Amino acid sequence: MGTTDCCVNLKLLIDPENNRVLFAEAGKEFMDFVFHILALPLGTITQLINEKDMVGSIGSLYSSIENLNDTYMKSGLKGNLSEPKAPGYGSQNLLSLPAVTSSTSTTKKYYRCSCTSWNACREYEWSTEGGYVKDVVTYMVLDDLTVKPMSTISCISLLTRFNIKDLGVLEEREINVSVNEAVKLLKASLLSKRVLTDAFLGNKGEVKVN
Repeated sequence: MGTTDCCVNLKLLIDPENNRVLFAEAGKEFMDFVFHILALPLGTITQLINEKDMVGSIGSLYSSIENLNDTYMKSGLKGNLSEPKAPGYGSQNLLSLPAVTSSTSTTKKYYRCSCTSWNACREYEWSTEGGYVKDVVTYMVLDDLTVKPMSTISCISLLTRFNIKDLGVLEEREINVSVNEAVKLLKASLLSKRVLTDAFLGNKGEVKVN
């Protein structure tokens, strides 16, 4: 992600019997993107999502701005509405986030543990800062985009909530989230409470990958 169009890794825990994503295990880069959605102006969102796919009338309003010429729109201000930029970001690229500079970066160690392998933890090093969140833990992203730090307690609580008694029935899949997947995620976040499922699962429960 960062300042380029490269992909970021995301691990999904899937309940194939019910064709749903229970949650995703995500690192800093994906979390920065998800929170960056909140900073996107409506004009940018409208650019990224086809007007026909939008619920409501914002798409029509956006088209009206595009169709009004300089006779009606104040000179130089039309672009502020039709091609806005999120505050503090130098690019309209959905995946663009502030670059980490050497003067502000530090290196520390942290541990990541899988929800389905609680005794298997690995040591990592990270360099910060930039973006919105600290790279000190793995984050759990629920299907409705509720975010919390990954922990054994939160994993057990979620699996109990979904009445998952046998971990063997679940599937772990790793996918790469690029610009196309990011737009699908953005669209789903505006239309659904099953965001990860709608964005990343096919009709037969197959994960959509590049």
